[in-house]
Amino acid sequence: MTSRKQLANAIRALSMDAVQKAKSGHPGAPMGMADIAEVLWRDFMKHNPTHPEWADRDRFVLSNGHGSMLIYSLLHLTGYDLPMDELKNFRQLHSKTPGHPEYGYAPGVETTTGPLGQGITNAVGMAIAEKSLAHEFNRDGYEVVDHFTYCFLGDGCLMEGISHEACSLAGTLGLGKLIAFWDDNGISIDGEVEGWFSDDTPKRFESYGWHVIRGVDGHDPEAVRTAIEAARAETSKPTMICCKTVIGYGSPNKSGSHDCHGAPLGDEEIAAAREFLGWPHAPFEIPSEVYAKWDAREKGQQQESQWNEQFAAYAQAHPELASEYKRRMQGDLPADWAEKSAQYIADLQANPEKIATRKASQNCLNAFGPLLPEFMGGSADLAGSNLTIWKGSKGLTAEDASGNYIYYGVREFGMSAIMNGIALHGGHIPYGATFLMFVEYARNAVRMAALMKQRAIFVYTHDSIGLGEDGPTHQAVEQTASLRLTPNLMNWRPCDPVESAVAWKAAIERTDGPSTLIFTRQGLEQQARTAQQVADIAKGGYILKDAAGTPDLILIATGSEVGITMQAAKVLEEKGRQTRVVSMPSTDVFDAQDAAYREAVLPSAVTKRVAVEAGIKDFWYKYVGLNGQIVGMETFGESAPAGELFEYFGITADKVVEAAESL
Repeated sequence: MTSRKQLANAIRALSMDAVQKAKSGHPGAPMGMADIAEVLWRDFMKHNPTHPEWADRDRFVLSNGHGSMLIYSLLHLTGYDLPMDELKNFRQLHSKTPGHPEYGYAPGVETTTGPLGQGITNAVGMAIAEKSLAHEFNRDGYEVVDHFTYCFLGDGCLMEGISHEACSLAGTLGLGKLIAFWDDNGISIDGEVEGWFSDDTPKRFESYGWHVIRGVDGHDPEAVRTAIEAARAETSKPTMICCKTVIGYGSPNKSGSHDCHGAPLGDEEIAAAREFLGWPHAPFEIPSEVYAKWDAREKGQQQESQWNEQFAAYAQAHPELASEYKRRMQGDLPADWAEKSAQYIADLQANPEKIATRKASQNCLNAFGPLLPEFMGGSADLAGSNLTIWKGSKGLTAEDASGNYIYYGVREFGMSAIMNGIALHGGHIPYGATFLMFVEYARNAVRMAALMKQRAIFVYTHDSIGLGEDGPTHQAVEQTASLRLTPNLMNWRPCDPVESAVAWKAAIERTDGPSTLIFTRQGLEQQARTAQQVADIAKGGYILKDAAGTPDLILIATGSEVGITMQAAKVLEEKGRQTRVVSMPSTDVFDAQDAAYREAVLPSAVTKRVAVEAGIKDFWYKYVGLNGQIVGMETFGESAPAGELFEYFGITADKVVEAAESL
């Protein structure tokens, strides 16, 4: 009879062999956590390898993503579409088994992990999504949303600051369906962690309000099983299971040391490990009886079939709820969305007002929020400044999961990665806000959203020196330009309420990546437009004001600088200059338009160009050329009222006129 230890050894063998064949990788974590994984995946995990997207599956996150061969081994052994050839192709170009788990490559990988600490934070977001959806859709006798989020993490994840942010909030929100496994092996890349990581981790998590199970032998399947049962029974708190393990378990000469953390074991040591483990099989060879014990397809199909039967009965009893749940999990927008959102934009254009675009953003939320029950908002302790609370907002708490707004506290990085987890889970469109300056705390999570193509909406207010008296520590200068450099990130910096509404609409409708919405603190004049100009906003850049004849000068501006650029254009026209003004709220979207449209807006024959933005100048040379002029910033800001700062730094209509005339 095949023992549990031999089933776990299949993971160890595949991990050793794949890393060795690739000549790079991390065998230590998969070998050390193999026993824990065997118990979790074979005895507890609810999943269907033949349908990895089943909505009510348990979510599994490998936060210590460098140990990727652990999850690839699990997916292969349990019957996912991840054949042995893919394991043999570990870390090679275009394989489904890249060096770190990448969302969208191998079926069953729930999130991209590798930047340590973000996996556990994604898991917090997934658990929030499950808790919220369960409250919204479950009814007596119909638990259609009822699954756990499991997360493996190591010392590195716990050292990263984001884990403190996320796990603190998870305890506060009482996420009882979140179960984390700490791989307490005492080793990181540099060696024994006691020299740089001496936290009392169990006490830390108890102080967060977690249920902590201490001192579990990670190589004793019964101890692991007992701990998981206790974790699942505690429904009011997330659980941390502290598992003592030996990194690289099974390697006679390298286990327990950093030698097996991030390098192949070597042929000689692998042979010794095979002998130590009693695993006589050739590389990449798994006996049929081991496959049979691991195969989760039949069980998974039964579990999903049972859920499908329950959901069919639920649809009979609660047809509207069932229809709404399916729509939400598919990521579709409501049937009346297109018509009502377009009407709101048209009404805005017909009723101009001078307000800050952060206020215009809040007005959009009040208009769009009632149409979108999938909205899950939030702010990193700046709700009153970001204006992200709308009239239908309600805080989500441990006691009341009916809320649609998360008070994230001062946790910009945690907020952003939690939003990614919410988006990955499905059923919500998350948005979260802070000052634009503090994207610096959150940048890697924003990048991960772009990498994973997730619909997350990052709202950034106080977008420039226009922030004013809080000074250069809070004034964004280079941030907008740097966000525009991130692949697959759609960035909007609108100039008035109408552009703000178009930006919100575009972000909501985008399904293949995240968006940033960058708003002002200061009030801005609303621009006059034709219906065609309003329609062209969605193309990212458009002609806001054209010359009477053929233009010999083009002024390009975004956000708060569109107003002063229009003033400058008026002066230049009076001086006989044929001047075109292009508003470019989204350079990313404009660049994605076809060549004919881009040429129509920015004709190559017109070489005299000025770009205007209260941010770093360098980005704009791609539009004005090396001989063009840019009115913008070259230094950090200063502390003073906003109006004085724009004068001091020369971001004024007069300076735009000067720059144009210098051409």
